[in-house]
Amino acid sequence: MIVVVAPGQGSQTPGFLEPWLAEERFRDQLGGLSDAAGLDLAAHGTTSDADTIRDTAVAQPLIVAAGLLTLSALFADGRRDRVAGIAGHSVGEITAAAGAGILSETDAMAFVRERGTAMATAAAQTPTGMSAVLGGDEAELLARLELLGLEPANFNGGGQIVVAGALDALDALKDNPVAGSRVIALQVAGAFHTRYMQPAVAHLAEFAATLTPADPTLPIWSNQDGQAVTNGARFVELLVGQVSSPVRWDKNMAVFAESGITGIIELAPAGALTGLAKRGLKGVPSVAVKTPDDLAAAFDLIDGSAA
Repeated sequence: MIVVVAPGQGSQTPGFLEPWLAEERFRDQLGGLSDAAGLDLAAHGTTSDADTIRDTAVAQPLIVAAGLLTLSALFADGRRDRVAGIAGHSVGEITAAAGAGILSETDAMAFVRERGTAMATAAAQTPTGMSAVLGGDEAELLARLELLGLEPANFNGGGQIVVAGALDALDALKDNPVAGSRVIALQVAGAFHTRYMQPAVAHLAEFAATLTPADPTLPIWSNQDGQAVTNGARFVELLVGQVSSPVRWDKNMAVFAESGITGIIELAPAGALTGLAKRGLKGVPSVAVKTPDDLAAAFDLIDGSAA
C-alpha cells in the first residue's frame, strides 16, 4: 500500500524548481499552471528570493504547482493505478484533490490562487504568527494555549504541534514552555488554520460555488479527521473549512498505519512529510521527490509494491 502525500506551506526554498525546469515537458506544464494562477511561477521557483516566496499569495500556488509537476511524472505509465491513495497537508490538499481527480489542474490552480490571496489578506488584518511545539504533554499544552488565547493549528504527529495566534502570546509561550517542550517560531505571515482566517473562509466559499468538482477516482484522505472522502463536492467543502480549522495530520498517519501502509512518496517540494513519517510511521519506507532525479526511487517503490 503506497500512499502519495503533498506538502504544505513552508516546504518551498529559493530555486527549488530549477532542476524541474531543465526538462521541456515540465516547463510547458508550468507555463499553463502559471497562466491559471496569474503568476510567473517559473521565476518564483528559480530566481525569487526567500522573502518573496514566503509571501502566502506566492508560496501556496508555487507549492501546488510543484506537486502537480511531480504528479504528472509519477502517475505516468499506469502507476496511478498502483498507488493506494493520496493525501495533502494544508494547502497540499489542493494538490491531492487534483491528483484524485476531484479538481482539474486549472481549477486547482485557480482555487489556490484565491486561497493564498484571501489568507494573505486575512493575515494582514492582525499581527499574528505560528510556532512549532516539540515534545511535552499534549493535554497540558492545550490547556496553556487556552489560557493564552492561542489555538492548535497543526497536529503533525510525532510529538509536534504547531500553535498560532497573537505574537505576544506566542512569545509568552516560548518564554514559559510546557515542561519537556521546545517552542520554535515559524517564518509565516499569520495564524493559519485558526479563527483569524475566517474572512478567507467566506471568500473561498463563494469561489468554491463556481467550481464543479468530480468524485475522486483515487482514494483521498482528509485533514479534518484522517478519514477517506468519496464525494468530490464534500471534499471541496472541507478544503474551504480547513483554512480556519486545525490540520489533523496525526490522524492521517494513524489511518495510514491502521490500513497497513507499506511506503510513502512525498511530492515536491518534499521533505517535511517524510520527516514526520520517520517518527509517526516508523519503519515505513519513504521517498521525498525533491528533483526529477528522485523519481526513479519513487518508481521503484511503486513497482516493488505491485510485484
